[in-house]
Amino acid sequence: MREETSALAGPETTTRRFPATRHHRGVLRFPVVRQLIRFSGVGVICTAASLGIYALLRPWLGAQLANAVALVLTSLLNTALNRRVTFKIAGQQRRTRDHLNGLVVIGVALVITGSSLGVLHWFNPDATVGDELVATTLSGFLATAVRFSMLRHWIFRRARHR
Repeated sequence: MREETSALAGPETTTRRFPATRHHRGVLRFPVVRQLIRFSGVGVICTAASLGIYALLRPWLGAQLANAVALVLTSLLNTALNRRVTFKIAGQQRRTRDHLNGLVVIGVALVITGSSLGVLHWFNPDATVGDELVATTLSGFLATAVRFSMLRHWIFRRARHR
């Protein structure tokens, strides 16, 4: 009987490990909130880089091609930063696959921002570079929401709760 009691008492006396989210309070206890905050920081960096590349290339390449080049160049940085910072994935495992899937996500963003440029030029054929930057930035907000959702629920779903 004593052995049964000690066997039953064993699990109760061992140290229990709680999820890493246990020490967060308020809205930060939700992994998605923490991920959105980190994703926003990465987004600010990548958006600034993308807009800078766009403004630099626009006079030579035109609006659509400059937008595409800026998005593709910054997408590699964006996927790498989101992988490591937002979703806390380290190591080489699945890195190539994550980046290839990231190109699909950037393709969606390119369709969204490219469409906004097309609509802008349809309504205003003489749009300035400033107008184009505003259009790509505003449509970038939608593209960003789509990107976060695709990253969280498709590419990095294995790290959704970090």
